[in-house]
Amino acid sequence: MMQAILQSAPGGVETLYLGEAERPSRREGQLLVQVMAAGVNRADIVQREGHYPPPPGASPVLGLEIAGMVVEADADSRFQAGDAVFGLVAGGAYAEYAVLDEVLAIAKPDAMSWVEAASLPEAWMTAWLNLVLVGRVKAGDQVLVHAGASGVGACAIQLAGLLGAQAFASAGSEDKLQFCREMGASQVFNYKTTPAFARQIKEWGGVDMILDPVGASYLAENIASLKQDGRLVNIGLMGGGKAELNLGLVLMKRLSIIGSTLRSQPLAVKAPLAQALADTILPAILGGTLKTTVDSCFPWQQLADAHAYMEANANLGKIVLTFFPVMTA
Repeated sequence: MMQAILQSAPGGVETLYLGEAERPSRREGQLLVQVMAAGVNRADIVQREGHYPPPPGASPVLGLEIAGMVVEADADSRFQAGDAVFGLVAGGAYAEYAVLDEVLAIAKPDAMSWVEAASLPEAWMTAWLNLVLVGRVKAGDQVLVHAGASGVGACAIQLAGLLGAQAFASAGSEDKLQFCREMGASQVFNYKTTPAFARQIKEWGGVDMILDPVGASYLAENIASLKQDGRLVNIGLMGGGKAELNLGLVLMKRLSIIGSTLRSQPLAVKAPLAQALADTILPAILGGTLKTTVDSCFPWQQLADAHAYMEANANLGKIVLTFFPVMTA
């Protein structure tokens, strides 16, 4: 048995409680990991509310990314008990133990804390999937990142720069706009004071690709902001799921409107994303070219506070849960 954050019914933070659950059993090709830290993501809140069920076979326990110590592994695994790893899980991160597919597991460098490691998989793999594979961003492109001060947004801004593109960003306060600048955004705007942002984006030259977690309420302005052959990649529905679409602009500008999620992707897609994180992103972070973006940490027993903090849009970057005993390396 183990302790885990369980849920009495879909709903608000009051439905979450600390309880006993069966310790997960790993399958061949998986690691059993003692969790030391776990990232908090917007998807966790949507799942908590009952709008984002876990994929078949995944743990119903919330949480999509972990850092921790290997407890069990296959005899021929590249990892062994006691190794420090981090990676993306399909669910189950808000617990003392979780299973992690070995192809998604990354060795944690000694120089990186558990908290920093747990903050990386979901945001960086989402950014890589949507900018590199789906959005086809290349050097010289101009990219608009909505919710630029979020965990994914901060990574997407930095990744755009790493790819040789120019990033623009939206956020809802001056401190968040400054944070976006620090991440590398060359132009920023406050969506609260500039809800009709297309005119501003056009003055900056328009954009080739937009990463949007908002959805319906931004659709018209996004379409107007895109240049010829532009790509709108939608990764969330915080602003609703239904909107009127001007197909005339889509046709005349030869636009692509693409829906994208990471969680439902098969291992064959996720594995190269983990490899990109290990081979490209992690060395750049350790070398100082890219930054980790941990906003705050909460003891995992205070998950309700962490969710409330995210729902208030108070964070600049990632929110991470810490488990005890928490090690420093």
